[in-house]
Amino acid sequence: VVLAAGRGTRLRPLTRLRPKALCPVGNVPLVDLALERVRPAVAEVAVNLHHGRRTLDAHLAPDVHRSVEEERPLGTAGALGLLRSWIDGRNVLVVNVDAWCPGSLTPFTQGWDGERVRLLLAGDDELHPTSRIAGALMPWSDVAAIAAEPAGLYEVSWRAAQAAGRVETVRHDGDFIDCGTPEQYLTANLRASGGANVVEDGARVEGSIDECVVWSDAKVAPRESLYRAICLRGHITVLVR
Repeated sequence: VVLAAGRGTRLRPLTRLRPKALCPVGNVPLVDLALERVRPAVAEVAVNLHHGRRTLDAHLAPDVHRSVEEERPLGTAGALGLLRSWIDGRNVLVVNVDAWCPGSLTPFTQGWDGERVRLLLAGDDELHPTSRIAGALMPWSDVAAIAAEPAGLYEVSWRAAQAAGRVETVRHDGDFIDCGTPEQYLTANLRASGGANVVEDGARVEGSIDECVVWSDAKVAPRESLYRAICLRGHITVLVR
């Protein structure tokens, strides 16, 4: 399950123009990067939709199951609750769409006992309320108890499982950036490109740019000189300082 229903409030103004899941890192939409991580490890995949759902629905491949959260986003837990009939007794691999964390999750799934919650923690060995989660494996027995109501997985599932000694953690020391803010989003792009500018096809760059991301509908005028900027549409530019 790729969790992609969030509004991306902290990522504004980018998410006023594109759903967070379709904001590209290295010219590849975040949702496609997340699907690349999980597909080698699973037989079927689902994506939950809310904010920008029509645009995201049109982007996704036909074989991706859509879970539409109509009235409100349900959070990381409620999303699984709504998907219970689709999950239907199976264990679940869960990732967040806004985490840039390249690499297949197949190694993370290997050797799992299928009984404990297994969590891939970025830069940490122990689960905390603010842990950065690079991936999660959940047994069906844990998912079956989750309601389709707005809630987070830590609050309704992982905290109790941890107290019962049913959480297994795996440390991840590789690349991991939460693309929650424009600064983090720019950092992820520059990390993905090795520090080079990231320019989408269709963008018009006539001025000079350094450590910038330029979307396809953006224009950098001949006399403009931009440093650490995200060019979105026309001359709409976010300066990251």
